[in-house]
Amino acid sequence: MCGRYTLFSPTEELEARFDAEFRGARTPRYNCAPGQSLPVIRNDAPDTFQQLKWGLVPSWADDERAGNDRINARAETIDEKSSFAEAYERRRCLVPADGFYEWVQQNGGKQPYRVAFADDRPFAMAGIWERWESEHTQTGLGDFGGGDSDADANPDVVESFAVVTTDPNDVVADLHHRMAVVLDPEEESTWLQGSTEEAARLLDPYPGEAWDAYPVSTRVNSPGNDDPSLIDPIEAE
Repeated sequence: MCGRYTLFSPTEELEARFDAEFRGARTPRYNCAPGQSLPVIRNDAPDTFQQLKWGLVPSWADDERAGNDRINARAETIDEKSSFAEAYERRRCLVPADGFYEWVQQNGGKQPYRVAFADDRPFAMAGIWERWESEHTQTGLGDFGGGDSDADANPDVVESFAVVTTDPNDVVADLHHRMAVVLDPEEESTWLQGSTEEAARLLDPYPGEAWDAYPVSTRVNSPGNDDPSLIDPIEAE
């Protein structure tokens, strides 16, 4: 699964890497966690980073708490599950990151590890997104349109995302039985704009040769901790 990740690369590097623009200031993140508002690139606005809540809330859900159990979508069943199928067909996104965390049972406790490219370069995880409105919110003509979103200004509208997961590569397999789908740069436009058949061909593990994994402080266990020391390597206990 993917339950925490990092995104601390400089704004200029991210904008150049993804050919997209941040609107407003951003803060480097060392402990992105479910329930937080995080930047993604949506298929309806590929030139802009937009803030969405991590934890996909289906449009038919009774309330936004439905997103608490939907932070990940399994690649093998994404086109079958009612929570994800429509978003997979119509609303895909890129979730930028420069590393992610996994936990390993060791010595009676769980040791967190950070997994990243050896050079800490940013990458895109495959994602899907959704727009949820409370029952008393009127649907506007601009819904699902590109560009600016009024979701942050309207508490009755929640735009959210989930990260797609697949089998692990050789590095992650020692830590967990699932990993996020990491896209090659040349695959990203296909994920955003391609057919479901084309997108399905991208849902495989990223080869492990370029990845590093190393233990980090258990301070990362708390989403309230978010500082550069979280990515410092430590000696595994």
